Amino acid sequence: MSLLLDVKSLDKRFGGLHVTRRVSFQLREGDRLALIGPNGAGKTTLVNQISGVLQPDTGEVFLRGENVTALSQAHRVRAGLARTFQITTLAPHFEVQRQIELALFEREGLTGRMWRSIDTYPALQHEAHDILRRFGMAAHAATATQDLAYGEQRLVEMALALALRPKVLLLDEPMAGVPKGDGARLLAALDALPRDIAVLIIEHDMDLVFRFATRIVVLAEGAVLADGSPDEIRRDPLVRAAYLGNGK
Repeated sequence: MSLLLDVKSLDKRFGGLHVTRRVSFQLREGDRLALIGPNGAGKTTLVNQISGVLQPDTGEVFLRGENVTALSQAHRVRAGLARTFQITTLAPHFEVQRQIELALFEREGLTGRMWRSIDTYPALQHEAHDILRRFGMAAHAATATQDLAYGEQRLVEMALALALRPKVLLLDEPMAGVPKGDGARLLAALDALPRDIAVLIIEHDMDLVFRFATRIVVLAEGAVLADGSPDEIRRDPLVRAAYLGNGK
């Protein structure tokens, strides 16, 4: 399996607060990695450094062999990295399919031709519809995202990320705020993600984590406390004491 993401000794401080402490790990093609830890462990700050929202104080990020540490978010997207956020970032008044189409335009470098009607790009229209169908959202193609249930909005976010054809997909708490009734749809969408991409998921829902992940990294106070298979993490006494408790 080819190495897609290589995170090397990322370190980040905000004043006197040491948020990320020399964190290292790798993602290979097909990996399903869960990043877990208590609130304040530094999970989102770490993902922000990987995706380019924040620059690390020290350390490096390699994406498909390229050192992207000092490069922009847009460059990382073009190099094969996509992410979703803890809070939805969709355009509320845009129709669902139009948002997917805009992502496809960006991917194909066609944003300079947006004066032309989308009808002149039938292949992109069909691809957008196929992506929505894959996430069970084709029936809502003409719906404004503000009129969707919250769980459906999360599915649209995942569809947008997938439209970029990423090699590495970062999902920041996809279940956050999602009603229990919509959870099964999100789980099904996660299970249906292409097997050739690597997925890193931040999630507090331990049922989802232990069902989805083939590997788990545990952060505590900004540092890696444990890194292993779900069974290894479940049995790790340090993890149980720091995060899982004795009931998991």
